[in-house]
Amino acid sequence: MVTGEGKAWHYLDTAATAQKPRAVIDAMARALGEDYATVHRGVYARSAEMTLAYEAARRTIAKFIGGHEDEVVFTRGATEAINLVAQTWGRANLKAGDRILLSQLEHHSNIVPWQMVAAEVGAHIDVCPLTDDHRIDLHAAEAMLTEAHKLVALAHVSNVLGSVLDARQAAALAHKVGAKLLLDGCQSAPHMGVDVAALDCDFYVFSAHKLYGPTGIGALWARKELLADMPPYQGGGAMIDRVTFERTTYADGPQRFEAGTPAITEAIAFAAAADYVSAIGPGRIHAHEQQLVARLRRELGAMNDVTLFGPDDSAGIVSFAIDDIHPHDLGTILDESNVAIRAGHHCAQPLMDYLKVPATARASFGLYSTEADIDALIAGIARTRRIFGKG
Repeated sequence: MVTGEGKAWHYLDTAATAQKPRAVIDAMARALGEDYATVHRGVYARSAEMTLAYEAARRTIAKFIGGHEDEVVFTRGATEAINLVAQTWGRANLKAGDRILLSQLEHHSNIVPWQMVAAEVGAHIDVCPLTDDHRIDLHAAEAMLTEAHKLVALAHVSNVLGSVLDARQAAALAHKVGAKLLLDGCQSAPHMGVDVAALDCDFYVFSAHKLYGPTGIGALWARKELLADMPPYQGGGAMIDRVTFERTTYADGPQRFEAGTPAITEAIAFAAAADYVSAIGPGRIHAHEQQLVARLRRELGAMNDVTLFGPDDSAGIVSFAIDDIHPHDLGTILDESNVAIRAGHHCAQPLMDYLKVPATARASFGLYSTEADIDALIAGIARTRRIFGKG
């Protein structure tokens, strides 16, 4: 990549948000310009055409993850999708004494919504530990799960460690005790093929902006029978069947959960991003990123003062720490060389406590990442060492 001044820019923060391909930018520009109109309301031709495009986007997103269009709800992102499940399915199905199983590596977005609903209904949260190589320990999960557990909510891929969950095994364990499984797919959808039917999960959430799409939109996939029984999340236009001052009846899902004017242009660009990734092939993207991960872990592993976190086969993410150099200092110095990494707790403070570090440095790859990005990162680490008198 290059900066606006034409200088090389080494972007290694795709796990936070992905850069956008021209196909996505053009799709959004067309939707905002020559094609723009509202949806689901107008009787004129352009509104009807935009409505068709918006619902076609839903079909594209459903197909991308192996689901059906009547199982996909557009949300403001994965965070809202998890909150939607917590505040609808959770409030309707969880009661005092019930239990929720999370894991030690969860993003705050897959912790706080469950804490909120648990506090409201009197449910309890259990935390599954990690294996020595920083995967969710499903053997421990099996020992912890009881019939009191009604929900298991886990990251499909850790946003810090890149560790990949055996989701199908997690589903089997959850279903064995009658619990539902929610998967946070923010880091899996951009890096590998996803098939919710094969994974056998009950809820799957992900965001567009990590999938090379726009910000402000994401998706919740849920089994149709679960959506049918979930009460509305917000009230307003578009989510109703009939309104009187005495009583309101609601639309079927997914429309029941999409109150107000939706993110029309964002949905169309979201679909363009999914098509872009599908055309390249998730398998090819994953293989490319695995090569980069392997090389970076090998080079960092050869440094005596570096601690690596996560397994060797992490999906597109490498987190590490350098002795006596705070990740924020490393990130600041790397930026002077046009190398962009993430430094901090990555919205996973319980995981930082578990790892006994205040923060980590995280390099994350995308389909546009190259060996030159690793070269620049390694050179930047060497420069940082010299500044700190370590080399």
